[in-house]
Amino acid sequence: MFIAVYEFQIKDNMELLFREAWLEVTKSIYQNCGSFGSRLHTSETPNILIGYAQWPNREQWEKDHELTGALYATARNDMRRCLVQTKTVYKLEVCDDYLQTALA
Repeated sequence: MFIAVYEFQIKDNMELLFREAWLEVTKSIYQNCGSFGSRLHTSETPNILIGYAQWPNREQWEKDHELTGALYATARNDMRRCLVQTKTVYKLEVCDDYLQTALA
C-alpha cells in the first residue's frame, strides 16, 4: 500500500469551504482513480490541515488521472481558492500494518 501525506495551508475563514470541496474531490478520486480514499485532519497550527490518502501502490497514485465533470471541477477550483499553499509532505510505502477499525 502507498500513502501520500499532504499539508494544506488554508486562507483565514476558508476552512469550511475547503473541507466541503476536499470531500467532493476525494470522492471523485476514490470513485474514478483507484484510491482507497483519504482522511483530512486538523492540526495544532491554525489554518493547517493534513490529508492522508491511501492507494494500492505508488504506480496507481502516479498515473495521469484525468477527472472530468462539473462537480469535480467546481470542487477543485473551490479548494484552490481556499489555499495559501499545499505540498506533499511524505510519500510512504507501508512496511508493517496493524491499524484496526474497531477496539479490541
